[in-house]
Amino acid sequence: MNTRGILTNFLKKSRRCTFSTKACVPAEVRIVEVGPRDGLQNEPKLLATEVKIELINQLSETGLKTIEATSFVSPKWVPQMGDNTQVLQGIRKFDGVSYPVLTPNIKGFESALKAGAKEVAVFGAASDAFSQKNVNCSAAKSIERFRPVLDAAKANNIKVRGYVSTVVGCPYQGPIKPMEVVKVVEALYDMGCYEISLGDTIGVGTPGTIAKMLEEVVRVVPPKKLAGHFHDTYGQALANILTALDYDISVIDSSVSGLGGCPYARGASGNAATEDVVYMLHGMGIKTGVDIEKLISVGRYICLKLGRPSESKVNRAWKGQ
Repeated sequence: MNTRGILTNFLKKSRRCTFSTKACVPAEVRIVEVGPRDGLQNEPKLLATEVKIELINQLSETGLKTIEATSFVSPKWVPQMGDNTQVLQGIRKFDGVSYPVLTPNIKGFESALKAGAKEVAVFGAASDAFSQKNVNCSAAKSIERFRPVLDAAKANNIKVRGYVSTVVGCPYQGPIKPMEVVKVVEALYDMGCYEISLGDTIGVGTPGTIAKMLEEVVRVVPPKKLAGHFHDTYGQALANILTALDYDISVIDSSVSGLGGCPYARGASGNAATEDVVYMLHGMGIKTGVDIEKLISVGRYICLKLGRPSESKVNRAWKGQ
């Protein structure tokens, strides 16, 4: 066997599959646009309510099916979300598009319900240190605090999405063991979350660490009930998304023009940019239903309002194709 043949044979044995093999990746991916909530809440410039409403309305016209609208948290802690009710009630609700909101506790849930929310999300961590720092209790106890929210949501026929942060690394604890993630994911799933988003909060994950984590998580929760949420601090977000696709995960969170960041991660550049994610997926022949030119236009709109350049490489390079 010649050198090329030996190399080809080695590669076939050493990897599960590649994105060039259609059977290895989902034919269609649903993008969960988190810019209006997860993105904007970490932006230092406070935006007018009208700008947020216009952002969501424009995003609704791109073909996105899930747009996280706002967060029902205390404005004392997250000033950017202080107009949550006005935003949720002010946007145009497009048929076939869901507008989930974050509700960290039962008080937030009740406010969201009153404002007309049809879907909510709860947010936990795989790291005990992260949980202690933020909510003064262990990861397991913080998840238990969501039970009243899940019970109330069920009683009101409201869908609940779960978030798990720090799935591979924590700014206080360091690397996170996959089984710590499994415990939190399984708890949220058993409580009734219809979908659980796995978040690399500080963007330290690589395809290797993400794969090790997913290898354990998919043993307890089906891939179709999972989503990937990757920050791009170390430039690994797209590579980590490819890894998630390889595990048959077909829901990806991203933020238009990479809005946001993370106060716990040095040099964090925010979430994976939706424009970059869509461009990559379309290049792989994966359907998203998103019009990339409209999406780029939305990214430029919000970056103009924020007074900063887009974090999306595709948006910066795009001149029409």
